[in-house]
Order: sequence, then C-alpha cells, then structure tokens
Amino acid sequence: MKFFSVMYQTSYSKGQELVAQRMVKWAKRLNYEAWLITSIYHDGEAVMPLDRVLKSEEGYLMFEKDPKIGLPVIRVDSFKTFWPPRRIMFRDFITILRRLDEKLGIDFIVTHSTLWNGPEEVSRWVIWKRLMMSLGEATRTTIYGHISHYQPPDPTRYEPVERAYRMAWNATAFPMIFKSADLVICVTGIEAEDMINHGARPEQIHIFPGGLDDDLAMLIETAKPAEFLEKYNINRDSYVISYLGTIEERKNPLAIVKVAKKLRKLRNVVFVIAGKPGDQWHEVVREAKSLENVVITGELSEEMKASLIKASYLNIIMSKMEALGLTQIEFMYGGVPVISSGTYGQKWLITNNVDGIIVNGPNDIEGAAKAIEELIKNPNKREEMSINAREKASSLLMSKLMKQLLSKAKTIYETSKKL
Repeated sequence: MKFFSVMYQTSYSKGQELVAQRMVKWAKRLNYEAWLITSIYHDGEAVMPLDRVLKSEEGYLMFEKDPKIGLPVIRVDSFKTFWPPRRIMFRDFITILRRLDEKLGIDFIVTHSTLWNGPEEVSRWVIWKRLMMSLGEATRTTIYGHISHYQPPDPTRYEPVERAYRMAWNATAFPMIFKSADLVICVTGIEAEDMINHGARPEQIHIFPGGLDDDLAMLIETAKPAEFLEKYNINRDSYVISYLGTIEERKNPLAIVKVAKKLRKLRNVVFVIAGKPGDQWHEVVREAKSLENVVITGELSEEMKASLIKASYLNIIMSKMEALGLTQIEFMYGGVPVISSGTYGQKWLITNNVDGIIVNGPNDIEGAAKAIEELIKNPNKREEMSINAREKASSLLMSKLMKQLLSKAKTIYETSKKL
C-alpha cells in the first residue's frame, strides 16, 4: 500500500507541517512507499523558482530526498494567498492527483489542515473516482483520511472577519470531506467530539495524537543537560522553567515573562524562553530585558533542544490556542511536567495534578506562578508527575501511531477492493 501525506508547505518547527512530514518518515520506516505532496514553500519562503515546476509540464517535481527536509517529496504548482491568511493553494490539483495516481498509484492519502484547497480537491477527486467505479470504469481504490488539526473559531483568538471565514469554511468544506473520507483523523478526543458535531460519523473517527518522533525521543534519552546550562551560563543547581516554541502572540510567551517577573525573587529559578522569533519577539525581549531570571535563546538545534528538555524542571505553555501541543509531548517524554493554560487540546493531553498543572486560561499569571512555587517546594509531587508524564508520552511515539493508522487503512483498503 502506497501512502501520501498532503500539506500546503514544509517546516522545521510548525506543528501541523511536522506531523505531515513525520507521517511520511515513519510510513517509510515501516516499509511503505510514502510521499509528501506539498507546495514550493518552506516556512513561508519559496525553496525553488515556480518556473521549475511549470517547466516540468506535469505540474510537479519529485524528490526522492527533498533538499529541505530530506524526505520523499512531490512539490506542486502553488501560490501564496492574501486571503485566507497564512495559507498556500495548489493549482490544478485534481489533474496532478490523476497524474500521480497513474504514475505511482495512490492507495492511501491523508490531507492536513483547513482553510485551503487541498482537502477540498482531494475530496472531489475521491468522490469522482468512486462515481467512475460505480459506472463500471476500471478505477484504482483510494482510501482517504483527513486530519484538520482543528482549532475552533474562538472570538478571543480571531478577529470577526477571519472568524467568520473559518466558520464559513467549516460549514461548506467539512460536509464534502466527511462524505468522501474513510477516516476522520483527530489529534484529541476533544477534536473528535467537534468533528462529530460538524457532521462526521463516529465510525469514521481515528485518534492520532500528533506523535513524538522516535529519533527525537532517542536524542532526549541521551541528551546531556549540562551542555545547555553551560552554553547559556545557567547554574547547575537552578530550577529551569522552560518555554519552547515560536515567539508569537498565539503562543503567548509574553505571559511567561509576566510569570517570571512575579517570581523574580524566588531563589535559583531561571526561566528559559527558546524558539524562532515571531510576531511577539521584540515585545518579549523588551519586557524581559530587566529580568535577571529570564534567558532568551532564539531558535535551538534539535540537539540543544533535547539538552534543554533534560535540563528543565518544568515546562510552561500559556498558549491561547493549541490543537494538541507536540512540544509538550517532548517535555513529558523527558519526564518534565507541564504547566499549561489548558486551552483546547491541552486539556486532553495534560491531566491536571497527574502529569502537569492546568491553570485558569492564558491570562492566569497568578495561577501559573503558584503552580511553579508549589512544585519547587514539593519535589516529591513533581517527581510523581514526572513519572506519569513520561509514561503517557511513551505511548505517543510516531512509530506506534503510524503502525496503527496504516494497519487500519490497509484493512479498509483490502475490504474496499473486495466490494
């Protein structure tokens, strides 16, 4: 069975993109032929001139080892949009799908995300194929799964114009996707409930909680905390409270600075804010400038990230919206409990007072500060949470999740071929 993962761009750090890429990586490791279908863009920047794709005549370029992410990738004719924001569209994608199906054979295809035309076009193509089959045409069986990485159109997160657009997309695109999809893949049980409320059938639901890359898990296992501490001149006796993620308004790292300010007199406590600069970078740097208990690192290598995880006493995320939280799984695998705002999928991932503490939303600075103080004063409770966090994250390795998903898809595929 040949597997295809479809996402509008590649990335080194964004959650949805990483899941799409890791699905291909681990399908391949499990001895399936696997490809990522994506645009010419990586983290918003074109990785090749569009002319290269257009001159191919097929509308795409194939790389057995993509120069950006090192995986089997098919980069297709694509363009950035002004609206909806932060999205990339594919041109003439149904024609590209037909050509790929004829050339390679598309047995199982999974689309990612919302507000772009990939899921809609794959839905149309799948329905078209099934109608052709019903008319007696010889047509290859294709199993279709969609994973929205869903985030509700929350009025606290989105301005009315974007919120209304998201609501419109959900109302028009989801019915077609649910009609054509064999599997509606959800990263949490909370998302599954929302998908059913939007019209998915319960039997379509398959839970797939993001996944911790096994290679990163191994890095975390073998990482030396001293490497990070020495590089950033942090005392080995410090309680390191870490934020790791893009420095952007959605993830709310400014709240971490406010928590650090409240705890600036707490002895041996150091807050580390690490990640790629985003739209809140300058504000975070400015507000943290006078705080001796805050270290801002910028983006880290995978090795240094693993070292930070091993050096951390707690992870903190005060995000305004998270479909799940891949970074939290990484910290939990390293035995690091999580202090979380508890937004959306975080409530599913983190069990309050078991493997972390959920505070009262992204603005609960007081609650986050108290949670940190409590776990510093009570190391036994922190240790118990550490064991629980590690146990939960160990069940979320990408190799395990992909083995389950591909096995389920293969069963559906073989059953469909007999009909």
